[in-house]
Amino acid sequence: MTINKAAVATSGGHGWQLIFTDLALILFLLTLSALPAAEAESGRRLADSEASERNARGLPRPRPEVAAAQALYRAVPGGPALGAWLAAQQADPRATLTIFATHTKGGEARAWTRAEALAAEARASGTRVRIIITAGDAEDLYASLAYDQEIGGSGS
Repeated sequence: MTINKAAVATSGGHGWQLIFTDLALILFLLTLSALPAAEAESGRRLADSEASERNARGLPRPRPEVAAAQALYRAVPGGPALGAWLAAQQADPRATLTIFATHTKGGEARAWTRAEALAAEARASGTRVRIIITAGDAEDLYASLAYDQEIGGSGS
């Protein structure tokens, strides 16, 4: 019995995967293209009804609670204190410093004490502060400066 090496090389051995991928893509596109027609027939929005209702009533969209960090602070030996670090950052009325503390089992009080000490230092420099404390596998403490407050918005 001889094997035709040219036939094996040209078949590639991956044909069924490509066909399956093409069929999945076609099914997705057909479903997506049918959505506007179904919404037109029913007279209501089928996709994300909560967002659709909010848009119809003219209500503002919910904002993320914590925006993406513009700068991160972690206390390191020989590094600046939080107050000095904040003074070096660009002043902006939308800035909020979020302190993230992670504690291990039984370390809740220590995490709170460490986070509150950082928060007091940040408040002394006039920065808006929030604290988020979570359980984890290791203790950690860092701060994230983000511009997630609207000018004139409320802060803590």
